[in-house]
Amino acid sequence: MAATDILVIKLGALGDFVQAMGPFAAIRAHHPGARITLLTTRPFAELARACPWFDAVWLDDKPPLWRLDKVLALAARLRGGRFRRVYDLQTSDRSSWYFRLMGGPGRVGGQSNIPEWSGIARGCSHPHANPQRDSMHTIERQREQLAMAGIAKVPPPDLAWAEAAPGRFDIAGRFVLLVPGGAPHRPAKRWPAERFGRVALWLAERGVTPVLLGTDKERAEIDAIRAVCPQAVDLAEKTGLPDIIALARRAEAALGNDTGPMHLIAAGGCPSVVLFSHGSDPALCAPRGNVTVLRRSSLADLGEAEVEAALGGMLPAP
Repeated sequence: MAATDILVIKLGALGDFVQAMGPFAAIRAHHPGARITLLTTRPFAELARACPWFDAVWLDDKPPLWRLDKVLALAARLRGGRFRRVYDLQTSDRSSWYFRLMGGPGRVGGQSNIPEWSGIARGCSHPHANPQRDSMHTIERQREQLAMAGIAKVPPPDLAWAEAAPGRFDIAGRFVLLVPGGAPHRPAKRWPAERFGRVALWLAERGVTPVLLGTDKERAEIDAIRAVCPQAVDLAEKTGLPDIIALARRAEAALGNDTGPMHLIAAGGCPSVVLFSHGSDPALCAPRGNVTVLRRSSLADLGEAEVEAALGGMLPAP
């Protein structure tokens, strides 16, 4: 077994993945000669492989427990990695269960060498032993977890390493990114599309092009915004994560709901206004950087004037 084989676990979601980039960098700095493998999920494969901190990226399809064949195959792969230490940055029931797959208490499938483990798995060698951990912001929580594992310095999330993808989108002049989407099963986290549309029109009237980002799940919102502001550029369903980084570096500002792409945009250095409802707590999960948070219990109570004022304060003079 190589003395410096390290496994990092971060399965998702996108905002959480971005906020783990500081810990990723800290783990690499703490183990400069290590072979470090990241275990993540398929949506983050492209971004993970572009990161400078990993020697290998493994994909976890998160097999259900009743698929014993797949569970045993995952256990064999994890054990076959012969990792000396594991940093579980997911700290979920599933990722803690992987400690058992790799030989920890209640192990599955027989005896194995037990790696050092940073996380919350019962019986692990370096537990994050703070009973208040769930009331901490993700960044502070992970920073404290790593401190308890012997890593004292954790930088903030930073995408300065990322090379801007060649320009696939010809957007002339000044533009602002608008991200009107969010988890489909959490509609309370979405500001009404018609209000995004009126802010888009407000931008267009000031010579700033609104650029709309989203997926097929936001098609109704994107169409509603363009009905109010036909000048808006529709890039929904056209951007991968590297494209969003490249656009964030060129944009003057961004406006969006509490959703993963806003974390990526803010980490890319773009001044951002992020909208929160009762559906999530910015004290626990807001993007960090040049970020203004606007919050209402119901986003229906947030008017365009306040959003325009916050966004306008970020725009440089023409």
